[in-house]
Amino acid sequence: MHTPNESIDVATTIESLKPSGARERLNEYYELCKPRVVMLIVFTAVVGMFLAVPGLPPLAALVWGTLGIGLQAASAAAVNQIIDRNIDARMARTCGRPLVTGTLTMTESIAFATVLGLAGFAMLWFWVNPLTAVLTQLTLIGYAGIYTLYLKRATPQNIVIGGAAGAAPPVLGWTAVTGEIHAHALILFAIIFVWTPPHFWALAIERRDEYAKVDIPMLPVTHGIDFTRTQVLLYTVLLLAVTALPFATGMSGWLYFIGAMALGGVFLYYAIRLKYAPRPGLPMKTFGYSIVYLMGIFTLLLVDHYWLALG
Repeated sequence: MHTPNESIDVATTIESLKPSGARERLNEYYELCKPRVVMLIVFTAVVGMFLAVPGLPPLAALVWGTLGIGLQAASAAAVNQIIDRNIDARMARTCGRPLVTGTLTMTESIAFATVLGLAGFAMLWFWVNPLTAVLTQLTLIGYAGIYTLYLKRATPQNIVIGGAAGAAPPVLGWTAVTGEIHAHALILFAIIFVWTPPHFWALAIERRDEYAKVDIPMLPVTHGIDFTRTQVLLYTVLLLAVTALPFATGMSGWLYFIGAMALGGVFLYYAIRLKYAPRPGLPMKTFGYSIVYLMGIFTLLLVDHYWLALG
């Protein structure tokens, strides 16, 4: 039985863990947006904007498109945390999130996500174009609704099917500038779509026991780690082929192609080791490299685009 003093000490300790000032409070809202994920989303969207035109994209489309897509992506991330708060509380990777620790309430989080989503949609509808606004809204619904509410809990192919939402940002960036969906934008979509399974399944291998504990049917839980390693390898091989499409279609030149094959070769090396020479820590190294890889691919596309223009 606890003494009154012990109860006071526990309450004081819990209170001390909560944000105490405006800066700390803002940081909790910032973390609710999954900033690192959103930054990668915005980066690929911005690259899509630059690739859509021979020169520089219109400043208004660039600024408002980036803000609108970023706000809607942040809203989707917040909704994801709202829905998954009970699962997050039971996983080491996510147990420090604001809704789990109680530093943000459900009411505050829902209001924040709603304001971000509405502001982003309004920016895109009025200051970019309705097509981009609608596609971005559908992407938000696909990720926060269809994937988080249903697919994540329903099938081990959740990350494959749900990957369509994560692959949309460069298409959104393209339409923000041109007002239309182009075949080259769909190639960018395909690259991220095929990249998503080996990227996420590497993490799922490392966190297999945590997903099993919370009854999320990730592939390593339902089909075993060795089967998942095989899938990572096969998708990485497919990814090498898909990343050759910009060169094959004339969208990019030799600079991109050589760089993409070099980056893909390293990814393939990780996937082969993961399958045939697994060791502790390798799944997380593969996961970490996959993020560097995607940023590298889109950076190469951007550099090559203007290299060709100069040529």
